[in-house]
Amino acid sequence: MTPRRLVYLIVTLICAALLSTAFYMEWVMGLEPCPLCWLQRYAFMAVGLVALLAVLQNPRGWGGRLYGGLLAVFAGVGAALAGRQLWLQNLPADQVPSCGPSVDYLLDVMPLMEVLTIALRGTGDCAEVTWRFLGLSIPGWTAVFFGVTVLAGLALVAGWLERAGRR
Repeated sequence: MTPRRLVYLIVTLICAALLSTAFYMEWVMGLEPCPLCWLQRYAFMAVGLVALLAVLQNPRGWGGRLYGGLLAVFAGVGAALAGRQLWLQNLPADQVPSCGPSVDYLLDVMPLMEVLTIALRGTGDCAEVTWRFLGLSIPGWTAVFFGVTVLAGLALVAGWLERAGRR
């Protein structure tokens, strides 16, 4: 297996594990995802799907660079969403926006673009820290993953892994 394909496989498996963890936290632990959490899940799905397609197709040359660029873009969007949520979590209590209705309710009563606007703005639910591991909240860990994936995508775009595979 080439180093490039191995990176895509690792990203695919990590996305699957993180999405499984998110659904476990929701369905078993009872943690209700906020609007920004939903958007980060979609970013995980996009990154995982791109990586899975790259594993299956095993593109070379510009195709491998294209998939690397898509990984970097989708992971960059995910990192920005996680960064927004981390910013909300670190606001002083008097500056935290008010809590809003659930995403399911919003999708039932509002057009999609309005729901996206509300989700990107964030709500008080997004500022609540309900779980920590090694001092980082959920968006902290997603930011770490997305950041590493952006770097991996940029390495794929630059062709560093192709040169490493030829040695």
